[in-house]
Amino acid sequence: MEPMDIVGKSKEDVSLPKATMFKIIKEMLPPDVRVARDAQDLLVECCVEFINLISSESNEVCSREEKRTIAPEHVLKALEVLGFGEYIEEVYAAYEQHKLETLDSPKAGKWASGAEMTEEEALAEQQRMFAEARARMNGGVNAQKPVEAEQGMDS
Repeated sequence: MEPMDIVGKSKEDVSLPKATMFKIIKEMLPPDVRVARDAQDLLVECCVEFINLISSESNEVCSREEKRTIAPEHVLKALEVLGFGEYIEEVYAAYEQHKLETLDSPKAGKWASGAEMTEEEALAEQQRMFAEARARMNGGVNAQKPVEAEQGMDS
């Protein structure tokens, strides 16, 4: 694959946020080391190319297993196939840490603890969501049916 040869994407469409990348580069180096702008740009391009390489190989691993969704194990296998086996343990540890952090994050919100809901709580949440959806479909007019009436009819 040619550098930046991504189906339907131009070089400008496929990049990483430069400010974030520059911050990462700066944090990785001693404070007295400066990096020329051209070198920073080159590092960003290297990162993009590395991601393309790993993504492509992960897709091939996934395809060989006749799967349609690339899973973490496909990415780890791709690292091994491409000769980056020495990084697998560190990458897996970072992945596990990421899972823990995202599970505890505010973005995960109520869904992170959804497995802890009782059946009654889940039913009440479902009814509330249905009512909200009905209200949105009816142009904001509250067309909510009384929950007790619906439950009484089902009994």
